[in-house]
Amino acid sequence: MNDDLRLALSLADAADAITMQYFQSDTLSVRTKSDRTPVSEADEAVERAIRGRLERERPDDGIVGEEFGLRAGSGRRWIIDPIDATKNYVRGIPIFATLIALDGEIGVVSAPALGRRWWAARGEGAFCNGRAIHVSAIDSINDAQLCYDDVPGFERFGIGKPFLHLVRRCLRTRGFGDFWSHMLVAEGAAEIAIEPEVAHWDMAAVQVIVEEAGGRFTNLQGERRADGNSGVSTNGLLHDAVLAAFA
Repeated sequence: MNDDLRLALSLADAADAITMQYFQSDTLSVRTKSDRTPVSEADEAVERAIRGRLERERPDDGIVGEEFGLRAGSGRRWIIDPIDATKNYVRGIPIFATLIALDGEIGVVSAPALGRRWWAARGEGAFCNGRAIHVSAIDSINDAQLCYDDVPGFERFGIGKPFLHLVRRCLRTRGFGDFWSHMLVAEGAAEIAIEPEVAHWDMAAVQVIVEEAGGRFTNLQGERRADGNSGVSTNGLLHDAVLAAFA
């Protein structure tokens, strides 16, 4: 295990301790940001803890975090989502995770309330709770499971009709949303995960893990980038067909 991955996993340990301390607390403080999304005191506490550690142990690296923005560095960047699925977290739903990435080379997704952690380093494979994972071998849309966030999200971007058409072609669909959809693809439990609106910190860790598990990750325009406006993970075999459905 390389030193950067070891550090990322240690950061995830610290994050898990904080998120579980606050989870389902009756006194959790939550406010609404200017983009009308919630942020809790746990989100901010996690990001502060991670940033503080990185500033001590990787002082030359840049940092991009959802809550506290950009700290410039010498070239490498850590990308942090302190709590992905904050809306779940503040409602007491255990589907949330801390996402930690290092510029396309390291990805860690830690979901302590689910008892699951996924990680990958470029060229070293992908793992869940220490077990190697790989995408599925299903090669037909008709046999695929598709995971998504919510239907109105697609409708807001004018792609509700092609999305629903794709849904009807799939064997099974479930609205897991957020990080878990993509991790299910990486594990081989689902074949397609689509989010029509994402930020860089939502997808940076996801991309590394999905690709190291043998899958493909792009935005809906087919660009292999985590800082695009959308995120599509597949087992690779179905990727072109999924993109074509939205073309």
